Amino acid sequence: MLRLSKKTDYGLLALQYLANEAPSGVASARAIAEKYDIPVELLAKVLQHLARLGFVAAQKGAHGGYQLARPAATISLADIVEAIDGPLAITACGRDDDQCDQYGSCTVRDPLWKVKDRILTVLQTTTLAEMGDGGDGRVPVAVSVARAEAT
Repeated sequence: MLRLSKKTDYGLLALQYLANEAPSGVASARAIAEKYDIPVELLAKVLQHLARLGFVAAQKGAHGGYQLARPAATISLADIVEAIDGPLAITACGRDDDQCDQYGSCTVRDPLWKVKDRILTVLQTTTLAEMGDGGDGRVPVAVSVARAEAT
């Protein structure tokens, strides 16, 4: 099953919260964790990672916390997913550091790479701002399926 890691899921929740729900755009890791009932320690690590990469800025002090470091409309979901989990891959041969024994004779690699490319396109063209626009959360995707004819 294709799915995002918990870290990416938590990162998306936190960034969406900062973009759309945080009072004055600032929130602590604890406040976000309590809102979504997720482990504060893990969320804090994710937010620290996102701060190092320039997605959020940390504010110290009594009213400190995290805030977006740039406008939500300039942050794609692909930016976030790849920042936390690395490059998107749905097969072992889809990452530079992995290789499979069937690489030379594989008949499913190219079709699966096309699927990966379509998923990546949706992630690249959907921004954090669009995640909180009040819609139903669904992103339209055009999919065409070619079927081989029976012989």
